[in-house]
Amino acid sequence: MTQLERAAKGEITSEIMRVATDEMLSSELIRSRVASGQIVVSANSNRQMKIVGIGMGLRTKVNASIGTSTDIVDLAMEIEKAKIAEKYGADTLMDLSVGGDIGAIRRAVMNQITLPVGTVPLYEAFSLAIERYGAAVKMPAELLFEVTERQCEEGVAFMAIHCGINRRTVEMLRKQHYRYGGLVSKGGSYMVAWMEHNNMENPLYEHFDRVVEILKRHDVVLSLGNGFRAGAIHDANDRVQMQELLINCELAEVGREMGCQTMVEGPGHIPINEIEAVITLQKKMSGDAPFYMLGPITTDIAPGYDHITAAIGASLSSAHGADFICYVTPSEHLGLPFTEDVKEGVIASRIAAHIGDMIKLKHTEKDKLMAKARRDMDWHRQFEIAIDPERAIEIKSKRGNGDEHSCTMCGKFCANEMLKGMFNTAMQKSDKQ
Repeated sequence: MTQLERAAKGEITSEIMRVATDEMLSSELIRSRVASGQIVVSANSNRQMKIVGIGMGLRTKVNASIGTSTDIVDLAMEIEKAKIAEKYGADTLMDLSVGGDIGAIRRAVMNQITLPVGTVPLYEAFSLAIERYGAAVKMPAELLFEVTERQCEEGVAFMAIHCGINRRTVEMLRKQHYRYGGLVSKGGSYMVAWMEHNNMENPLYEHFDRVVEILKRHDVVLSLGNGFRAGAIHDANDRVQMQELLINCELAEVGREMGCQTMVEGPGHIPINEIEAVITLQKKMSGDAPFYMLGPITTDIAPGYDHITAAIGASLSSAHGADFICYVTPSEHLGLPFTEDVKEGVIASRIAAHIGDMIKLKHTEKDKLMAKARRDMDWHRQFEIAIDPERAIEIKSKRGNGDEHSCTMCGKFCANEMLKGMFNTAMQKSDKQ
């Protein structure tokens, strides 16, 4: 049985207990929310992995995506990127490889880390179709299900599956006549091309019950993919994207009723004033299924800095109730990320998730501790609390002036030194709060 089915029967599993311990919440609260579909848990028993809970009342989680392209296939680099993602605090990893031996790359990566790993089975299926039949549009529908089953057997924890693309959404896209950013989802564009070429319905939508049964057998979390997500802020929340969101929210409920853990994805690029609305809609239409936000990127004019534009969107998304953030790296829109990009993306998204959790979950205790450490010029304590201690230590050491107590920002004009000892009684009282 899946975590959802076991929780619905009143069982508090070891995985649920692990999540409760990590989040410092009661096991019964976690169990009840897993049973209702408001929380999902990484639990594929085919692989030993870190147990991660995603959903209502939990810390906002961060995913790091890696993977080869058809232009750059470097297994050693992908393994290093995976290790970097884990080292710097990503909660999950997605292998989005589309070049080389995709299966071998995935297995090698999974052998090197403990993070739950997600995939998009569509990528491997279409890559195999190109290799075997000469074109993606010649893919036999059965290949999709074979690839999905095999990846589940290998221990994949969650899968982005593009079930919300169907004849209705494709027709809506056609009637819109335009999209400023085009169709930017690789899985989405390939599936639309396959449907149009073969004049057939999306097998993942038409046979959704089969998709669910495959994932249920291995307790893999179904992440309902956002194939029509906006690739430009002017496309955000257009008709086709909202239609796909509606379908995915309906399918999340169907999957949940069948006993499969499910979450919903969205929305790509979006201006900051529309973030709250799309989260409210997703939560209301899906029965509070966990929401996996891709980015979101909040302006289109910052290539090289999209980890910053996405961090702005991610912090607002987290504050308004999103549960899971997919990082963006500085190389977004420019090229395949390298190891240094992965670190930058993970750290930026972790900062964003914390900023959101300060509002959503009132998680501000670390900020208070940091404030006191700065007031007391306690550098070692500051480094302990910092999200990236290595970076903080590096910057401090390069700008030192031989005085361990102060820094070179103010030197002898240090504000804390100026008033040191004058308000000790008041500060001691505040320290006890």
